[in-house]
Amino acid sequence: MTTPDNYCVFGNPIGHSRSPWIHQRFAQLTGQNLDYQARLAPLDGFADSLRDFIAQGGKGANVTVPFKHDAARCAHTCSQRVVLAGAANTLLISADGQIHADNTDGLGLVADITHNAGVALAGADLLLVGAGGAAAGVLGPLLQAQPRSITVCNRTAAKAQALVARHQALAQQQNVQLLAQEQQALDRDFSIIINATAASLSGGAVPVPEGSVRPGALVYDMMYGPAAEGFLDWAWQQGGIARDGLGMLVEQAAAAFALWRGVQPPSAQVLDELRDLLLAQQA
Repeated sequence: MTTPDNYCVFGNPIGHSRSPWIHQRFAQLTGQNLDYQARLAPLDGFADSLRDFIAQGGKGANVTVPFKHDAARCAHTCSQRVVLAGAANTLLISADGQIHADNTDGLGLVADITHNAGVALAGADLLLVGAGGAAAGVLGPLLQAQPRSITVCNRTAAKAQALVARHQALAQQQNVQLLAQEQQALDRDFSIIINATAASLSGGAVPVPEGSVRPGALVYDMMYGPAAEGFLDWAWQQGGIARDGLGMLVEQAAAAFALWRGVQPPSAQVLDELRDLLLAQQA
């Protein structure tokens, strides 16, 4: 038996991560010989942790909070998605230790909405709530899906304006209307609303005004599990179709796995299995 290739996910905290289960399941289903572990990196020590992993023969890594910006800075080369987002969640490590950074978060979100939820992004009017790292990581792929419009709203208007300015050239290239608006100024209903804020985690108020949800609209929280429950309950009360971010988690992992191994794993099957696993653990 040949030695498995080593992969990991870096984060702090990281004990809750479902990524090891997801990637080991992908490997089982595609016949790939790899080992994937969670690695806790010190808050001020991501670069050293990454160097140690590479020295131990690491082939690739996922990166979660709070290290996505650090991951982009550590890379020798990076994709256009990383340039736009300013952050990376996937690192490919070559035999000579060169690091290439990519960001599959937006790919995962688009795949979950279009394939798993069966909702078309093309031609839609979309509201993206938040302008931090999570929003920055998905805006480029959302624009490339060619909705009719994307409105970015954020508690700090200047951050939304800066995020929009950085993506305006891509929006024009894709013929998408892209604008920043203050929350209280939202004056239209949207066919898709995506919450990319951490308001759910802090128990904060829903960051979308009443009346923004078109009946039957997809209302999506990039969080999953208990963290998403408040926002999703509000979405149902508004007449929307609520969806959490578990599918995004699996699909961004699938995109990373395909970059590393050149094999597309059966993400829909793994998503169904993970949902069943989480339900069984809650019972």
